[in-house]
Amino acid sequence: MNYENIGVKLSSMVALLFFGLMIFLAGCNQEGKGFALPEGNVDNGKLLFSTLRCNECHSTSEIKWLGNTDDLNVPIGGDVTRVKSYGDLITSIINPSHKIAKGYEVKGTTAEGTSKMMIYNEIITVQELIDIVTYLQTEYNIVTPSNDYYHYYY
Repeated sequence: MNYENIGVKLSSMVALLFFGLMIFLAGCNQEGKGFALPEGNVDNGKLLFSTLRCNECHSTSEIKWLGNTDDLNVPIGGDVTRVKSYGDLITSIINPSHKIAKGYEVKGTTAEGTSKMMIYNEIITVQELIDIVTYLQTEYNIVTPSNDYYHYYY
C-alpha cells in the first residue's frame, strides 16, 4: 500500500471540502440584500437634528455645533471618497458603539470603551430616524480620490 498517495489524496479531499464549504457559506450570506427604507423628509430630518440636540456633539454645514462639557465636536458630512449608505448612518445612530471614528477613540468614549453618544432607540420613531438619515446624506459630497502620479526619470 502506498501511504504517500493516500496522504496526497486525503489532503486534496480536505482542501476541496474546505473550499466547497466556504463557497456554500458565502452564498448563504444575505446580509446586505433587500435593505430599503421609505423616502425620508430632509427638512424634518434637519429640524429633528436640532430638536434632539444632536448638535451638542455634532455639526453639519447648516447646523452649528453648540458645544458640550467634553468639548467634543464630531463634524458630519463634507467631502468623502465613499458613499455613506443608509446602513452606515443608521448603524451609527442606533448602535453608536459599533464603530468609533478614528480620532475619537479616547475623547468620544467612556471609560468602558463605549460611545458617549446617547442611545435614541426608544426615543425616536422609525420615520424620524429615516428623516434624520435622509438629511445627513445630503451633507456628504462624494469626491474622486486624488491620484497624483509622478513620472520617475532614470
